[in-house]
Amino acid sequence: MTVIERLESEVRSYCRNFPTTFTRAEGSLMWDREGRRYIDFFAGAGALNYGHNEPRLRDALIEYIAGNGITHSLDMTTEAKEGFLEALDTRLLKPRGLDYKVMFPGPTGTNAVESALKLARKVTGRLQIVAFTNAFHGMTLGSLATTGNSMKRQGAGVPLAFTTRVPYCNYEQDLDSLGYVEQLLADGSSGIEAPAAFIVETVQAEGGVRVATDRWLRGLADLAKRHGSLLIVDDIQVGCGRTGPFFSWEKAGITPDIVCLSKSLSGYGLPFSLVLMRPGLDQWEPGEHNGTFRGNNHAFVTGRRALDLFWADDALTTEVDRKAAHAKERLGALASRHGGALRGRGLIQGVAFDDDPELAGAISHEAFERGVIIETAGAEGEVLKLLCALTTPMDLLDEGLDVLDAAAAAAQGKRTGPGANGHAARTTAEGMEVWL
Repeated sequence: MTVIERLESEVRSYCRNFPTTFTRAEGSLMWDREGRRYIDFFAGAGALNYGHNEPRLRDALIEYIAGNGITHSLDMTTEAKEGFLEALDTRLLKPRGLDYKVMFPGPTGTNAVESALKLARKVTGRLQIVAFTNAFHGMTLGSLATTGNSMKRQGAGVPLAFTTRVPYCNYEQDLDSLGYVEQLLADGSSGIEAPAAFIVETVQAEGGVRVATDRWLRGLADLAKRHGSLLIVDDIQVGCGRTGPFFSWEKAGITPDIVCLSKSLSGYGLPFSLVLMRPGLDQWEPGEHNGTFRGNNHAFVTGRRALDLFWADDALTTEVDRKAAHAKERLGALASRHGGALRGRGLIQGVAFDDDPELAGAISHEAFERGVIIETAGAEGEVLKLLCALTTPMDLLDEGLDVLDAAAAAAQGKRTGPGANGHAARTTAEGMEVWL
């Protein structure tokens, strides 16, 4: 029995799906203790958009540490924080004409979501939040209340309240979800009141790579505004360039009231999150929301360097668009051969196997055996999800996609019934509290 099996909690998951001991990583490659090489199509669940140990970010961090730069500072002012905020303003906000205040709520994505929900309720004086089917917003109680996945929700052990669940874009064919919500909110006898906020992912990553149309997002923004509700965009997994532009909502032509960012914000896989809010919403009293680790100076350093390196122009966006088109062509062909359906945007692409949900997990298993790390998503783990680093070289992307082709053929060839290959699908079901 290994020390992991003997001491670490049974809650661990990724190490079961990728059972080896990793020792080093560079770019889009990882190596294990036996020296075996793996192409990483998972990128730390989207926390490594620029790959592992990007050398210029690494060097900036090493220089800062070697110079005895401040590591921990609560929310005190440091040069590292000032530098990050200046880069955020110069590289992201001003070029896009965005006027936001910035809050550092704590180190993880769920900290950002909790802060956004808390602020929306404080500002509007309303309690209810509208969330969407198949959403994933985090694992702490407020965030979990807006998350759809029933297995994760059940882990709370307490009621998850003050959330109304409505259908996401294209949840059902021919369903005008926004029109239905509008009708209910306009009807004084529906029993449904306007919420404090709508919280939405433009692409539901964990929910199965479900993509909202630009038209639907514009409709949602208009709906929220007309009913005095705030629009919160959770850009934690699909922001930071994952869909091409830095913010996933840019192409839709909307400006959210509140934006949550984390994952690749540090550029280096360091814990880091922030909340952007319209200035008029910044109604916090000093210390009204706090946290010991809300000022990660190492992440300020690498985050600033990442903004300067990758967001001084549109080069990375162009690169993502080019690679996304290629990946869509390759994965679309894989989907056609194996009874799947392609969905996604930018470099988050999914192949959904709705008629055989366990096939995605079986392909992931076969790919790992062949040296590619790729995860699944969706309520039943039915979606094979490509989430490679944005900087993955094209030849390495192709090499990994070749492996996926072979893995899909092998997995489908071995399928003789449920649970084939000994690779169980991670089965969950969507949970809903109140339906509109």
